[in-house]
Amino acid sequence: MIKKSLLIASLASLALAGNVKMDLNAKYGANNFHTKGAVQFAGLVKDYSNGSVNITVHPGSALIKGNPLKAVKDATVAMTDMFIPFTSGGGKVFGVSALPFIANSYEDAYKLYQLSKPAYEKTARKWNQKLLYSVTWPASGFYSKDSISSINDFKGIKTRTYDKNSAAFINLSGGNAVALPWGEVYSALRTGMVDSVVTSSSSGKDGKFWEVLNNYTKINYAYPLQAVTINLDYWNSLDKAQQEAVLKAAKQIEESQWKAVKVEEKEALETLAKNGMKIVDATPALKADLDKIANKLLEEYLEDANSDIKKIFKEYRK
Repeated sequence: MIKKSLLIASLASLALAGNVKMDLNAKYGANNFHTKGAVQFAGLVKDYSNGSVNITVHPGSALIKGNPLKAVKDATVAMTDMFIPFTSGGGKVFGVSALPFIANSYEDAYKLYQLSKPAYEKTARKWNQKLLYSVTWPASGFYSKDSISSINDFKGIKTRTYDKNSAAFINLSGGNAVALPWGEVYSALRTGMVDSVVTSSSSGKDGKFWEVLNNYTKINYAYPLQAVTINLDYWNSLDKAQQEAVLKAAKQIEESQWKAVKVEEKEALETLAKNGMKIVDATPALKADLDKIANKLLEEYLEDANSDIKKIFKEYRK
């Protein structure tokens, strides 16, 4: 309580001075698509606030090693980005964007995001923060040493997955899901601790997966979201004009990044192919078998879902 009182007093003095400085923790490296978006966002905020709000972006999780929701809640950092499906404390609703094969295109993913946004915002408020914007990753595909053309090819593989949904998906497909921090994935692939990964073309490009794997199968598993939030005490310390500047920048960067992600995927796939990775679409037989598993997972997911989540899917299916 004392710590929070001191924080509020400090923020109030900054607001009276007319200038606010905030740090934004970016989970991934400086060259990552989402980190670049965060830097652009910071630049827009500075422009729209006439230089009165200055945000410094720190790539590579330089400011946070633990739970991003808790770090922002406690004002360890003023702002952060976070991979929504993997964020502990977000609850069941944070897994929506990572449910397999619910969205089949960027247009589907955007529609699902718009329907889910009120629930995301509600969760953020519970954690003393405000959701500013959220952008999809390129569609998650499947990286492997050997080619994957049927469900039988999943038998016995050791796959790094990124959340509870993707882990269940791999296990039901016949493989063995392995939970690993992103920073340990490359070395785990090199040592054989895992031999496959569910992730996007963009992440595979950043991770130079062509050095340790041979194949990328475009199963379009999911379109998971990366979000940026701000601590509510910091938010409330801004005057109305500054808040409007931040929201204007957030709206603009969200719109531009949802368009840019398609370009990012195209360029990432080209980089993978250029470096020798074989890229193929999922076969119809494989897709049919994977869809069956996905339907089973969705049924289980909705069994104990609250009304907010059930409403999302009722609207999405219209």
